[in-house]
Amino acid sequence: MTDEKKPLVEYPTVYAFKVMGVRSDDFHAYVRALFTRLWGAPVEAHQVQENVSKGGSYVSLTVSIRLETEAQRLAIYEGIHAEKLAKRLVFYL
Repeated sequence: MTDEKKPLVEYPTVYAFKVMGVRSDDFHAYVRALFTRLWGAPVEAHQVQENVSKGGSYVSLTVSIRLETEAQRLAIYEGIHAEKLAKRLVFYL
């Protein structure tokens, strides 16, 4: 019997990234531009779902994009983390 573990994510796949930030007029466009840069292809409006916080101060965006490899997913998370350090993003999953 082998002890091989099945990967958590099988590629290619459509993967949903969630990012949160302070609600502003340009946050949606900012996140689409960020993911376009990190993913290397345009992110269309239909690929982004928005949810505003109960108090209206924050917004979460779920960006669903097709990934080919785990390395691609990790590189995008690394780019998101760098943006969080720049203080524009509050949180990401």
